[in-house]
Amino acid sequence: MGKGMLLDQWAQTLPYAAQGIIRGGYLAVQTFFLLSGFVLAQSYASTRWNRQSLTRFAIARFARIYPVYLLSLVLVSWFMFEFLLKPGRSMAQKTLALGDYAFVLQGWTGSLAVGWNTPAWSLSCEFFFYLCFPLLFLWLRRGSLTRILPTLGASFIVPILLAHGGVPGYWKPIHHLSDFVAGIAAAGIYNAIARSGSAPKWLGFSIYLPALFAGAAFITHPHVLDGTVMNLNTVLRPLNVALLIGLSFGGGYLARALSSDTAGYLGKASYSMYILHIPLLWWFTRYTSYRWGATPPAWTGFLFIAVVIAVSIAAFEFVETRANKWIRAWGQCARKPRGHPLCARRLKLLRLSP
Repeated sequence: MGKGMLLDQWAQTLPYAAQGIIRGGYLAVQTFFLLSGFVLAQSYASTRWNRQSLTRFAIARFARIYPVYLLSLVLVSWFMFEFLLKPGRSMAQKTLALGDYAFVLQGWTGSLAVGWNTPAWSLSCEFFFYLCFPLLFLWLRRGSLTRILPTLGASFIVPILLAHGGVPGYWKPIHHLSDFVAGIAAAGIYNAIARSGSAPKWLGFSIYLPALFAGAAFITHPHVLDGTVMNLNTVLRPLNVALLIGLSFGGGYLARALSSDTAGYLGKASYSMYILHIPLLWWFTRYTSYRWGATPPAWTGFLFIAVVIAVSIAAFEFVETRANKWIRAWGQCARKPRGHPLCARRLKLLRLSP
């Protein structure tokens, strides 16, 4: 929510600290990268990696990400069509831009000067993380803290070395791999403490509350990092690790609120919200510009949030969930003989049989 955005007028009425937190919302992408590594490490803790399990993993990850992303491209297809008709670029440049979006390469190619779905660069990172995950997890899965802690320390230092070592900044998957690795290491630390059976009830909120307040302080006062080798991403990485471990142990009002059924359901629909909100903003902005000009009323921003939540829930129920099940079932049946009874039953349950 930057300058000129729908809720900018309302945000300017808030205290300075609140404005900083709201405008720093983009930093939550790092938290999601860590969470991705943490969840995958927990979900595949007992997996024995072979050709079959690797195939299932690849299909499951594609089914998790691409269907809703494809829906986002459908939503902006009209604007893509306008882009193709607009003069000023060669057909090769236009084809390259379309190819980058179709194959989720935005995180590798830098600015495309087209903002059809700007958050989609993070999907380039996720696909890269998925390619790396089996090897990373084999290294850390059964490792003791003597292996996990140095890996975690490396995940804090490597991004600084990359930033000052000439690695192009638009190679975002390379720069953010450390977030994913830190998430896997955080899962190892959590499991090690949980297995020890010595964690007191107050451990969770005693870890996540200081991390939460420290992170908020850095986001609202980023100037304290001026002149150092660190930026907000590097300083927030260890704080996000602490936040993730602390919330996993639970305790306190925040952990209980995040564990509620409502929060859990919105969490499931959060990917649809994340990847659809910019495509929806294209259409919403076009309408508000036609209706009110360049400065629509502040309440239209809250209306937009309501629209995003409603559309995202519908996308989660009718696109993401169903496509996920269908792709996984197809992947399992593709490796079985034609007409296999197990596949027939699965397709019937999914109402996909002829």
